[in-house]
Amino acid sequence: MTLEVNQIKEYLAQPRVIGLFSHRNPDGDALGSTLAMQHLLVQMGHTVKVMVPSEYPQNFEWMPEVDKILVWDLDSEDIKAYTNTMDFAIYLDFNSLDRIDKMGEYISNKTIKTWTIDHHIDPIIISDWIYSVPEASSTSELVWDIIIQFGWHKYLNTQIANCLLTGIITDTGNFAYSVTPDLLNKVAEILKLNVNYEFVQNAIHNTMPEKQLRLLGHCLINRMEIFPQFQAGLIYLDKEDYKNFEIKRGDTEGIVNYLLKLKNIKIAAFITEQPTITKISLRSKGDVNVEVICKEYFKGGGHKNASGGALYLPLHIVVKILKEALTKYNNI
Repeated sequence: MTLEVNQIKEYLAQPRVIGLFSHRNPDGDALGSTLAMQHLLVQMGHTVKVMVPSEYPQNFEWMPEVDKILVWDLDSEDIKAYTNTMDFAIYLDFNSLDRIDKMGEYISNKTIKTWTIDHHIDPIIISDWIYSVPEASSTSELVWDIIIQFGWHKYLNTQIANCLLTGIITDTGNFAYSVTPDLLNKVAEILKLNVNYEFVQNAIHNTMPEKQLRLLGHCLINRMEIFPQFQAGLIYLDKEDYKNFEIKRGDTEGIVNYLLKLKNIKIAAFITEQPTITKISLRSKGDVNVEVICKEYFKGGGHKNASGGALYLPLHIVVKILKEALTKYNNI
């Protein structure tokens, strides 16, 4: 969907009270795209708040202004108060209001202008403006495109660059997929904005607490299964693991990707059994489309090479369903 550049620029020509929203369990792209947009809009004279349903992982605590984000699970009253003054909402990195949980229910009835910026498949959000590009590597890439297409180059700075680079790095698996010559050209321009690339990479990937590394070892030694007939692998965590390792949000980030390091594995699954729900994350190599599996079997979705879902079923049933799905889609 194309950008309505003139309409949006005209609307933003006067100061607005703007809410930037992204999805539950915000990842690097959710944080990168919203924070970059915040830094941009504040420079333009707008009042801006970033709001998400739940807390962000520890390895993103370094990001500029991340500590100012309002989290519904912790700050619901502050979010309600702010959204009551808001006249513009921008939805970033999600394609349905149910991805922002109760926050979505609260703001859905407000009479305000809305803008959706996203790269997930099949957006079902009703917005005044929608910029949806499923082929894009990340929503952060789309924010870069908006800045360039709108002629907002003068607002570009190191803060915005760090945020956008974080979103692109994380949503491409550290440039392992969704990489094109066009994307790399954009990254080259971002790096010109006084970015310390080594610092950003270390901040994202090399700030793991000891507990998290021990959890990874437990997963690889005790919770890994390989299904050679499907060229697939599984890592799972049960309720006892969550208790024994005191697992918190962000502690399991990236574990699923270790399966894809194996030569003959094309599909990686990570299943976590939580108090009332069992979640699954799927990753794949090359042309293997795991998004279709998540949509059909796990009430989820996402991207071709990275998707997820969840079921209100015990762990062993979800594993059984996964094996059924792999049997059907063995040649996807």
